[in-house]
Amino acid sequence: MSMSVGPADSEDETISSINTTPLVDVMLVLLIIFLITIPVVVQTVPVELPKERNVVTQTKPENIVISVNKDGDIFWNQKMVADTDELFEKLKVEAVKLPQPEVHIRGDMDARYESVGRVVYAAQRASILKLGFITEPPMKN
Repeated sequence: MSMSVGPADSEDETISSINTTPLVDVMLVLLIIFLITIPVVVQTVPVELPKERNVVTQTKPENIVISVNKDGDIFWNQKMVADTDELFEKLKVEAVKLPQPEVHIRGDMDARYESVGRVVYAAQRASILKLGFITEPPMKN
């Protein structure tokens, strides 16, 4: 807020007025920001996000547990698998069984997503229908 004091008709009289130009500039900038950001916030695609749920794992003898450690090594029921091609061949054998066994993937927290993704991709290629991830239950506070 400023006050301008300029020459007047008489030297004893001062003219004082508020300069509103900076105030109008700030208001216009705020108006433009609101006009740009409001449509972005309002327009969202309506999707139903999955809810967190913990289901107790039912250990069945036919279930297959595939583990991936932090180095990216793959284990089939605690026996190391050489590569994803060998994993794919083993999964193809299991996919034709009736009923088809469930495949549970245990990925190390520090494992790269790529390592776990290869296991998921091999299961998809082998036509495994039931695929799940084993996680730690959340801590209760």
